[in-house]
Amino acid sequence: MPKELEGADQVFKAMADPNRRKVLDLLYANNGQTLTSLCEQLDMQRQSATQHIEILIKANLVTVVWKGREKLHFINPIPIYEVYARWVRKFEENRLGFLHDLKTQLEGEDHGTK
Repeated sequence: MPKELEGADQVFKAMADPNRRKVLDLLYANNGQTLTSLCEQLDMQRQSATQHIEILIKANLVTVVWKGREKLHFINPIPIYEVYARWVRKFEENRLGFLHDLKTQLEGEDHGTK
């Protein structure tokens, strides 16, 4: 299996769990949080949160930066964009093109200004 597909599989598996999606949402809202900060916002024990975060790190969805003695977690949006580019965008383009053509047809060539 090509390496890029293996990465996409890890991203899909990591994002399949609602707890991990919540971690990503929390990091999106406030990037660079400690494990303690994340645990305060999650409805689970620290050990469970650590396991979920490790899966996100292995899927390259979360990166870790040490700042002194603090371990900060940051969202990495690149794998999500790659999934979007490979699996979503191609379907979206046809639909948006169709909607644009329909709008133009309904409004006429004057773009509805008359």
